[in-house]
Amino acid sequence: MATPRNESVRKAFKLLRAFRNADECLTSAELSRRARLPQASGYRLIQTLEDIGAVIRDTRGRYRPGMLLVHLSRNVEVREVLRDISQDVLFELASHLSLTVHMGVLEDGMVTYVAKVGESAGFAVHTRVGCQLEAYCTGLGKVLLAALSLAEFDEFMAEGELIALTPHTITDPAAFRREINMVRARGYAVDDRESASNLRCVAVPVRDSAGKTIAAISVSDIAERMDAQRQEEVRIALQSAAVKIQHKLSPAHGAIAA
Repeated sequence: MATPRNESVRKAFKLLRAFRNADECLTSAELSRRARLPQASGYRLIQTLEDIGAVIRDTRGRYRPGMLLVHLSRNVEVREVLRDISQDVLFELASHLSLTVHMGVLEDGMVTYVAKVGESAGFAVHTRVGCQLEAYCTGLGKVLLAALSLAEFDEFMAEGELIALTPHTITDPAAFRREINMVRARGYAVDDRESASNLRCVAVPVRDSAGKTIAAISVSDIAERMDAQRQEEVRIALQSAAVKIQHKLSPAHGAIAA
């Protein structure tokens, strides 16, 4: 017999998810309406959330996220959560393709490797968890840069030159902007021997329940083996894996939003 679910907990999280950003201030009625709850029951839950510090009320009687959420978030290491929750999906992907799979996040304009699983037959990819590589010449980096706002991307481009690591690295700023626009349009990126002259890599975004890119996953292999047909096969497998990871990150989102 399944353990009964606590509907009050679900409803409380629906209210907390109704905030679209940390600075937003909403009335009890607005929160209840966004969470699709009756105003009376929504108000009672909001009072409880206020009592425990999950929300705070300002002088106008509006509510915003409280310090309890700040303290809880400080205790969560995003990279570790991403690695742990995606590990089995990445192992399955690496085994299916017999290739090396990476997961990375963008930190200070660089790609930080969160996970590395598997090895390509007869081909070692010289990366390790925790290391950082340039974003502009890697598949992971292109996906993560494509998720930035235009202002954030302009700031990245202003930070310095695009240095050639191989003869294939894109170093012209205008050409690189076109490359990122193409990544945004098609939803995946290719490192075509840009970070290592004998390597091709395909990468896709991992998104949260709101559709925001929070990480990227990629598959790498020897350039000559990663032809157009193989890239398409890898892309499909990567996007399927990314959806599985998203569902693991927000397993109850559908139920909470219902």
